[in-house]
Amino acid sequence: MSLRRVVGAVVGGLGLGWVVRAAWGIPSAMGASISAIRPYAAGSRSYRGQRFHNTEPSSPVAAGAGGSLLLSAVTKRDIGRPRRAVPLAVPHLPEEAAELAVTWFGHATALVEVDGYRVLADPVWSERVSPSALVGPARMHPVPAPLTRLPEVDAVVISHDHYDHLDKETVRELVQRQKAPFLVPIGIGAHLRHWGVPEYRIVELDWGASVSLSELGLARAGGDLTLTCTEARHFSGRGLVRNTTLWASWSIVGATKRVYFGGDTGYTQAFAQAGAALGPFDLTLLPIGAYDERWVDVHMNPEEAVRAHADLCQGNAGYGLLVPIHWATFNLAFHSWSEPVHRMIAAAKAAGTAIAVPMPGQRVDPIGFPPSDSWWEDVE
Repeated sequence: MSLRRVVGAVVGGLGLGWVVRAAWGIPSAMGASISAIRPYAAGSRSYRGQRFHNTEPSSPVAAGAGGSLLLSAVTKRDIGRPRRAVPLAVPHLPEEAAELAVTWFGHATALVEVDGYRVLADPVWSERVSPSALVGPARMHPVPAPLTRLPEVDAVVISHDHYDHLDKETVRELVQRQKAPFLVPIGIGAHLRHWGVPEYRIVELDWGASVSLSELGLARAGGDLTLTCTEARHFSGRGLVRNTTLWASWSIVGATKRVYFGGDTGYTQAFAQAGAALGPFDLTLLPIGAYDERWVDVHMNPEEAVRAHADLCQGNAGYGLLVPIHWATFNLAFHSWSEPVHRMIAAAKAAGTAIAVPMPGQRVDPIGFPPSDSWWEDVE
């Protein structure tokens, strides 16, 4: 059958109206063109041959894994869904930011409090992580609270441009409701400009580069906040072409406390380097989900997250608190819904690492968070 007939059959079966709705807005959601990104990317030391590269050899998918991936997509596509409804906490967002706390909104979205400042990381409030509003991975639990409930934030950080970390509609609403700057790895600023973010609110950084809120004219009395774009091991892309923008993790350092936001990354020697240069960290937010043996270079498993925490705490696995992210919200791999947290708990216990596992919407105060709340056991 010709491609034209196949397309015709699909359109006819689904209905032309549904197809039009599914495709509506896709070009805008995909972000900036390669030509718009290139002038900003060209100066990075990780940019060669018009693409960004990991320091360590990495592949998004292992060679020859195409057949097994197709089989898994057919036979295991629902294994990552919870059996029961995921519980939500009503976010407790105090008027004044704490010395150290974090509210997890699901997946990689987190509101971090450091020495009286608030930093919003990888904000995604949309129902789907896809350029289409009707097709693509959908939430397995609602957003714990609307964006209208967020207090004033001091900065927004983005780890990379995948749809589950950079969401056009959320960005646009934040532009309207907040005044904070967007701190992004090199190249992602082009996406923000494409969506109408004012130039003065965009700060693009390469790996190892830092900016303080005082430099941006946003520091408060009592101390500054420094944010560093740290190296990650991942990839980027919102279409068929990959790695035209940089990917990163973030160090958030205040006058007394230090937080590391991992975003999405494979295990890398860059953790130990960040720990030595910027740590030890009092709180780490590290991805534990969406791993698979076929993409080990670019997504950590739970045991590696515990190991990364130790690296970030200068080799001391017992220092600081590990809070897991990048799990429970979107079905992006072929492991069961609760497997990541069970594996992380076992690894943390063996290493002597303190952990806190909030439910979506729950605020973690390292002093008062209940360590025995195993809420996920009622879901699996």
